[in-house]
Parts: sequence; C-alpha cells; structure tokens
Amino acid sequence: MDLSVQRQKLSDADAGGEDRLSALPDDLLIHILVLLDAAAEAARTSVLASRWRRLWLLLPELNLNSIEHHRIGAVLAAHEAPDLTRLIARTKDASPESLSAWLPLAARVLSGHMRLDLEEVQRGAEERGAAVDLPCFHKATSIVLNLGLLDLALPPNGVFARLQELQLIGIRLHGQSGFGDLLSSQRCPYLWFLRVSDARGLDSLNIQSDSLMCMELLDLHRLPQLTVVAPELRKLQLSTSMDPRNTELAVANISAPLLMSLEWMDVYYPSSIQFDAMAHLESLGIHFYILDEEEEEAFEHNHYWLTFLQRYEHIRSLDLMISYPSVICTGPYLTENMPSLPNITFLMLSLIVWGHSFGASLFDVLRRCTGVKKLHLDFFPENQSEVILLLI
Repeated sequence: MDLSVQRQKLSDADAGGEDRLSALPDDLLIHILVLLDAAAEAARTSVLASRWRRLWLLLPELNLNSIEHHRIGAVLAAHEAPDLTRLIARTKDASPESLSAWLPLAARVLSGHMRLDLEEVQRGAEERGAAVDLPCFHKATSIVLNLGLLDLALPPNGVFARLQELQLIGIRLHGQSGFGDLLSSQRCPYLWFLRVSDARGLDSLNIQSDSLMCMELLDLHRLPQLTVVAPELRKLQLSTSMDPRNTELAVANISAPLLMSLEWMDVYYPSSIQFDAMAHLESLGIHFYILDEEEEEAFEHNHYWLTFLQRYEHIRSLDLMISYPSVICTGPYLTENMPSLPNITFLMLSLIVWGHSFGASLFDVLRRCTGVKKLHLDFFPENQSEVILLLI
C-alpha cells in the first residue's frame, strides 16, 4: 500500500476517533505537563480541549524562564496547586518593586526549591535606593537568589522552618546586622548549606548555627569582622580578593570543632584571626607568595600559614595558590624557609604568574611535598598556553 494513503487513513481515523489522552487521570496529565520545558508551553495545552483548560494551573513545578517578569505575579496568583515544589524564574530588566510584589506570593505556596536569576536589572534601580524585599519562606527547602547586585532587604522576623539550602549571589546588604540573625538556628533551624557570593555592604557577619555543615563565603567585599560558631560545620570556604592583602578583614573568630575542610583565601595573622582547635582537619586551601617586593609582609604571611599547617599532621590535601608579583622584583624566593610536608598526598597548585617564569620555584615546592600521589595544576595567566609551554 502507498505510504501516503496509509498515513491519510490513520489521520482520518485519529480525527474521528476518541480523545483517549484527555481520558487519562488528572495526576497523569499533570505529570506529562511537568515534563515540558516551561510553564508557557504547558499553558498552551489549554487550547486542546476544555478538559485541559486549567490543568496547567495545577502544576507542582513552574518554569517561568520564558515569561516576562511583570507577568510572574499573575501566574502565581492564578496558580491553584496546594503546594509548589519547584519554581524557576530567569528574567531581564526586572525592578526591585516588581520582584517585591510577587515574592510574597511565591513564599505562601512554595514547599520545595526556588531559583531566581536576574540576567539584567532595571536601569536606575541603584539610584532610586529601592531594595528587593525578601519575605519569610516558611515551607521552602532550597532558595537560590542571583540578584545582579540589587539591594536586598532582609525580613526582620519569621522562621524559615524547613530551609536546608540558601544561596545568595550578587547582593547588596548595606551593613544589615540582621543577616547573621537570619542565618541563626532560631530562624533557620535546618539550614545545612550556605553560599554567599559577590556580596557588598556587609560591615560584619556573626553566624551562630547548630545545623550548618557547609559554608561558602565567596568574593565578599569589605568585610572587616567575621564570627562563626557552628559545631556541626564540616567545610568552610572564604575568599575576599585575588590578593588577600587588599582585604579589610581585620578580625575573625571561627569555632568549628568538626571542620574537615578549610579554604581561607585571605590574610592570616594569629593575633586577630582565631581558629578553634580543629582536630578533624584534613584539607587546607591557602594563598602563598613565592617572591614579593614587600618581602617582610609576604614572609610573615607565609610563615604563619606554614606554622598553622605543621600543627595538623593528618592534613592530606593541600590547595596552594602561589602568587607572583605583577612586576619583576629582585627579592629572594620565599620558599627557602618552607619545611618538608611529607604527609600531603593530594596537592592542588593554582598559579598567578603574570607571564613570569615559575618552573624553578614550582619544582622547589614539589620537592618539599615528597608524599604527593595526585597533583592538580590550575593557571591564572593572560595566556594559558604560554604558561603551559613555560612549565614544559
């Protein structure tokens, strides 16, 4: 039989046949709609039949990446599912006012994960002094906010009763001392993962949490004081700038007795940066100087870290960022007083070389780490291929 004739017969049968898809249970149809890429596509199925007209409003997951930011509130207001387990929104040209209007709607229905990414923010938002008002998400388990450096106003009260993961990226807080209070066990009793990245305006940060297990404080600008009391913390990562001496972190007190991994890309002066005994520490990441114009300051920085490292014989993983000066200097190599570190079995070297030759000093470091079984190299040059050739 001719294939075109066969297709025509099948088409005629389907056209006059029973709508078997609409006969499926609502739960199964909703599951099918969840598999679509975006809520807008699910909404378009409402034209198929009257049965489908309001099914998309019952979706437990909403992907709003293809919807204009000013329509997000209307979608959430019309949503009829008792619980929203997943909400994804990526938008452009959003204003703090528009975000503050629909976030409370999301807070009321969200019982799972939310991610909001601002690809572009509305012009003039900073000049207006407007801030995104963060409501209290009583039922959410995971929140990721990437605000493109918009101001964020924290909720003065309320408990994030089920929150386990919080990521705040590209935010301005303007010295809100309530940030530490928000992260406390009283307001986030189950929070175990915290990431704050590219944050501005923090004059101090005091975190006391009985549940935190992993904390990443990345690219914090102008943070002079940090206090962390976290008895269950296993991993702490902190960075302020590529050159830790440019930081304004003056005082830090870290109490985390179960800590296993510490990455501290910042200054370390024992007189002002205090770490409690960390008997379980296995992994350490630090910034180290090979040679420098300001020899005495860099020597002290290296000496303090090496003294710290020698206290922990069971450290097996060392992440060492080796920094060269941007201009050629005549100072001595600062590895001359570096002791042998035979217990290190995994060595990760990150090199900031500014086009300088580094082979001799690199091999000097490797010579002192005699127990290394795994080596990982990262480069931060203008031209990676040139640096690799220098190493060879």
